[in-house]
Amino acid sequence: MEANQNQADYFIIKAKENGVQVIGLTRGQDTKFHHTEKLDKGEVMIAQFTAHTSAVKIRGKAVVMTKHGVMDTEE
Repeated sequence: MEANQNQADYFIIKAKENGVQVIGLTRGQDTKFHHTEKLDKGEVMIAQFTAHTSAVKIRGKAVVMTKHGVMDTEE
């Protein structure tokens, strides 16, 4: 897979409560936290995977929308 394909993957996170944390994780041999955002209820973040971001961790109640579907962090 080319790097450009990784960078084209956008996803949307919509907070369902105050204080939802969105944490970016690095690429490479050692995975580390590199960026954190805090969302309040109703806020929406549009993000994408990049050359530096390989994964995202979400803490709190949120809806995550990707090209693969819609996921709720809590049933």
